Amino acid sequence: MNNMKKMILSALFLAMGMILPFFTGQIPAIGSRLLPMHIPVLLCGFVCGWQYGLIVGIILPIFRSLIFTMPKMMPTAVAMAFELAAYGAVAGVLYTKLPKKKGSIYISLIIAMLAGRLIWGFVSIPLYGITGGSFSTTIFIAGAFTKAIPGIILQIVAIPAIVIALTQIGVLKSEQENTYHVLSNR
Repeated sequence: MNNMKKMILSALFLAMGMILPFFTGQIPAIGSRLLPMHIPVLLCGFVCGWQYGLIVGIILPIFRSLIFTMPKMMPTAVAMAFELAAYGAVAGVLYTKLPKKKGSIYISLIIAMLAGRLIWGFVSIPLYGITGGSFSTTIFIAGAFTKAIPGIILQIVAIPAIVIALTQIGVLKSEQENTYHVLSNR
């Protein structure tokens, strides 16, 4: 996939991340727990690569906070910028490095989700301190896992299905397939 196509798709993922929270926000009981900004960033890492996933992950919560005032800039959007950047980067790196098997999608996704949550926790400690709040292990467990269960389930179900579908229709190709096509066209 060429860089122009990756930039266009990254812009699409960024736009999706800006808009999806409006839809999930209409479900009062679990809307914010569906983690609507996480999905486009993870997909961007898988589809466009780690660099684009990292950039979209950094930009998305900051832009959303500046434009719509949600999430609140400090400490939430800033901490999310680190978290989402890790999601996009780790998903993209692992997906390109691991063999192209269905299990690799799940491994890449789960490790990216864990890495992002850990980074969110580490970054939140000083950010909450700066804003006069406190950040404890209980808050970390609740924010990263307990309250996020609906979003975690949605990500584990939807993202691999979307990545598999994109692979089957030819949007995503393994490096081996790209090499084969280049060699066979000579």
